[in-house]
Amino acid sequence: MARAMFEYTKKVLNSVSFDVHLFSKEVEKAVKRLLPYEIEELRLYVLQLIKTNPQLQSSLLYLPK
Repeated sequence: MARAMFEYTKKVLNSVSFDVHLFSKEVEKAVKRLLPYEIEELRLYVLQLIKTNPQLQSSLLYLPK
């Protein structure tokens, strides 16, 4: 079930990547509901999205290091 949540999160993030504010809010929500190892995967996914959408860089603030 947890994997389904991660896949859903990726789908949502991809669909709101046009708006920095929405994207950041969704990243913040995802960190609250995903498992610790999924948060690291999320970080990698967000870094990939930032390569094509550099304006999303500020959303990294919501991901723990």
